[in-house]
Amino acid sequence: MKQRLAEMSNLQQRVIAGVVGVLVILLAIWYSDWTCALLFLVISALTQIEFYRLLGLDGNQPLTYYGTLVGSLIVALTFLVEKGFINEQAYYLICPAANMIFLIKLYKKKDAKPFTNIGFTFLGIIYVAVPFALMNVIALRGGQYHPWIVFGCLLLLWASDIGAYFAGTKFGRRKLFERVSPKKSWEGSVGGAIAAGIIALLLGIFSPELTAWQWYSIGAIIVVTGTYGDLVESLFKRSIAIKDSGSSIPGHGGFLDRFDGLLLAAPFIVTFLKIFT
Repeated sequence: MKQRLAEMSNLQQRVIAGVVGVLVILLAIWYSDWTCALLFLVISALTQIEFYRLLGLDGNQPLTYYGTLVGSLIVALTFLVEKGFINEQAYYLICPAANMIFLIKLYKKKDAKPFTNIGFTFLGIIYVAVPFALMNVIALRGGQYHPWIVFGCLLLLWASDIGAYFAGTKFGRRKLFERVSPKKSWEGSVGGAIAAGIIALLLGIFSPELTAWQWYSIGAIIVVTGTYGDLVESLFKRSIAIKDSGSSIPGHGGFLDRFDGLLLAAPFIVTFLKIFT
C-alpha cells in the first residue's frame, strides 16, 4: 500500500489521505462524544510525540513520553470535567504531574541543558495538548455534546487549507511571509478565506448549532489564526532545517503539519464561544 502511494503524485496522495482521514474523523465525531474525545486524545498524543521528536533532531532532550503522558492527562481530564463525570477540582492533578518534570530531569545525568529541555517539555504540553483539550470544551457545552460545532470548525479549517493550497498554486505571486515560508502567498490566503466563507455560509444555513454571523466569525478566526499557526510551524521547522514534520500522513507530512492551524485557532474559538454564545 505504501509503495503504491509513493508512486503517486503529491496531489494524488493528498487527496487519498485527505478522504480517508476525513472519513475516520467524521465517523469518530458523529458516533459519540466518547469516540470524539478518543480521537482528539490519540491525535494529541501522536502530534506531541512528533513535536518532541523534531526537537530531538536539533540536539534537544525533552521528556518525550512523560510530557506526552501529562498532555494526554490534560486532554482526558478536560473531557471528563466538561462531561460532568468528575469535579473541576480534578484539574489540580495537573500540578503535581507537571512538576514531576523538574524531578525527572534532576535525576537525568546525561543532559547538558536540563532547563532548556524542561522548557521544551512544557512547550509541547502548552502548544499541542492544551489546544486539543480545548476541543473538548468546544464539543461539550453545558455537558451536552455538539458534534456540528466540532465538525464545522474542522470543515472551516480544511476549507481554508484547501482553498489556500489551490489558489496559491494557481495564482500565487505576492509573498505572504517570505522569510518564514517562501511558498505562501497573499493570493493563497485570499483563496483560503473565500473557501472558508463559502463553508461558513453553508453552515449558517444547515447547521442548527450556531447562527450565521457566529459561523462567519469562527471562519474569520480560523482563517487568520490558522494562517499564523501554519507560519509558526514553518518557523519552527526552518529553525531545525526540515521540510515536513514527518511522513505519517502521505502527501500531508506529519500530524503537526496537518493540525498546526488548529493549535493556534482552538484557544480563540473557545474564547469566542464562551463570550458570544
